[in-house]
Amino acid sequence: MARAALLPVALLLCLALAGSADARRKAGGGFYELKNRKGDFSIKVTNQGAAIVSAIVPDGKELTTDGSGGGRASGGGGNDGKSGSASFGATVGRVANRIANAHFVLDGKTYHLIPNDGNNTLHGGPRNFGKVIWTVKEHVYDGDSPYITFYYHSFDGEQGFPGDLDVYVTYQLSHPYDLSIRMNATARNKATPVNLANHVYWNLAGHGSGNVLKHKLQVLASKYTPVDGSMIPTGQVVPVAGTNYDFRKPTAVGMHLEIFRGGGSGYDINYAVNGQQNAMRKVARVQEPKSGRAFELWANQPGVQFYAAGGLVSEKGKDGKVYRQYGALCLETQAYPDAVNHPQFPSSIVRPGHVYKHHMVFRFSSQASYYDA
Repeated sequence: MARAALLPVALLLCLALAGSADARRKAGGGFYELKNRKGDFSIKVTNQGAAIVSAIVPDGKELTTDGSGGGRASGGGGNDGKSGSASFGATVGRVANRIANAHFVLDGKTYHLIPNDGNNTLHGGPRNFGKVIWTVKEHVYDGDSPYITFYYHSFDGEQGFPGDLDVYVTYQLSHPYDLSIRMNATARNKATPVNLANHVYWNLAGHGSGNVLKHKLQVLASKYTPVDGSMIPTGQVVPVAGTNYDFRKPTAVGMHLEIFRGGGSGYDINYAVNGQQNAMRKVARVQEPKSGRAFELWANQPGVQFYAAGGLVSEKGKDGKVYRQYGALCLETQAYPDAVNHPQFPSSIVRPGHVYKHHMVFRFSSQASYYDA
């Protein structure tokens, strides 16, 4: 069945602090667009942090504010709730998420990192991959499968991590409405932990359109990794059954959120994704019930971090919009947090000459405009 007339709808909550675009130009950053052949599906990215800053997908019912042309937050860390530190859309690493007490032991040697989350290291440190300028290696703007590839060389000792690491991130659009992100990293001369993640914030009601508490979320994971008071995994992998972390069936994000109020800022937890590790499999599905806009997330990583943006504190965005608590959600496919300090977790170590491979796909749809039959 043919689709109804399609209108572009901005889905990505992505523009951050005022003045960040000017700062990016001065620092050597730029914006790049990918657009499908029909012209109704596009993204914008920047080489500052190899970040996605806008996603426009088809929708047959309404047109919301266009979030394209914006940038991510100019600060950098992650989910710490500090203004300007939300890592909007960035590629974070060398090791995403947290490393306990900013150190680890590898092959008998202790490596000391830079703490930036209390005593812990978050997303690779204060100058993580989301804070650096990447090189544009290839850029095919349009056609059947437009793509762009960014490259960054992380030097031995950067933020305390061992060994030289060559990192590539490729964004690609494909038929009908798929956004693929491929991350590859080659360890050159020393073993090193690697865990790259994309920190995109989604609001399927549109840029700056309020909270996501009514979004329906399904996470295909029967277990999760509980954390202590400093957000470090305890080392256990336990069932979600009977807990408020159970999203095995589509559930409104805000359904059980009251359990966190007063004592915390909401969901920020890693799930152990069902299925064979390192194999592409369905990880999650999100749908905004009013519009019907949805995406499926597929990936090949052992875990996924669900973050409900409880730490967003009046982040200023495009067109005078302000992003507040629960104004978006993140689903970050990844290795388990602090895996380098938990030998029972799937290993995140990459040996010299070996290649880390992380592939994720967002597959967009809506009730009003499915793909051609």
